[in-house]
Amino acid sequence: MQRGSSMESCRRWEEMERDCLVCIFEKLSLEDLTLGVAFVCKSWCGASLDPLCWRVLDFQRLDFMPWRRFAKRVAARYPLSPFSFSAFLRFAVRRSRGLAVELRFPLFLQVSVEDLVYASNECPRLKILVLRSLRLEDQASLPKLVGKWKELEHLEMASNPSSFPDLAAEIGANCRNFSRLKMAGLRTEDALAIVSHLPGLKYLNLSNSYMPKGTLLLIMGACREIEVLVVNRCIGFQSDEEVLEKASRIRVFKHEGSKLMDDSGYDSDEFVPFCMLCFDCDGYGSGRQCLP
Repeated sequence: MQRGSSMESCRRWEEMERDCLVCIFEKLSLEDLTLGVAFVCKSWCGASLDPLCWRVLDFQRLDFMPWRRFAKRVAARYPLSPFSFSAFLRFAVRRSRGLAVELRFPLFLQVSVEDLVYASNECPRLKILVLRSLRLEDQASLPKLVGKWKELEHLEMASNPSSFPDLAAEIGANCRNFSRLKMAGLRTEDALAIVSHLPGLKYLNLSNSYMPKGTLLLIMGACREIEVLVVNRCIGFQSDEEVLEKASRIRVFKHEGSKLMDDSGYDSDEFVPFCMLCFDCDGYGSGRQCLP
């Protein structure tokens, strides 16, 4: 009887305070929020709708192909017809109610300018933006869209857009707290844009780029606040005494695999040794293995 009374006095999971549930659910993935806890019980469903649970919109690991398991499960439970990434983006952003601070687009889907326009209008507090691929004809729209995120601190792009100089200017003029940039495929005009408009960067990752020694030294000299500089697998420089001396003031300087020329002796600035998997795992300690 005593044991029964003790068990009766214990609160059940579904009776947990809403604030506690929200605190737990904030740490869940979008898939778990959408297809997991929302269908456990009424109180959990209510807590999962709190906009605080939708501040991090990480779509990177979700597979939006309509024949895949995730897409089929979402389509079966929610009126998103026809199912698409754009439809799911709008679904998640609506639930965030303007509180989203982090937006990571899918790894292997091209981002449409329509999706970016929607996000720029509905996610005004964004601090972290991760883009993978943007159509060439849409790249000219990127600077003005990104410039609308006044609180942006971190931008990551799988490759540099043709409009990067304008993008850097917009960020420099509008995003006062911006401090972290990661992209591949640096051009001379991009390096000049970085030193002109983003000299206050704390973290800079330009791995898998053509990087002449002069360009690297220019960035090191102009961006005096850099704490972490990652230039792995770049072509165009070797870490000689001059480079290492310049890098000595930088807390973390990573240059693994960088060399003066590639194995064929080719060092044109049109060469960009780009690998999505290598780019994705580099510099953030994710533990994912790169392809050879």
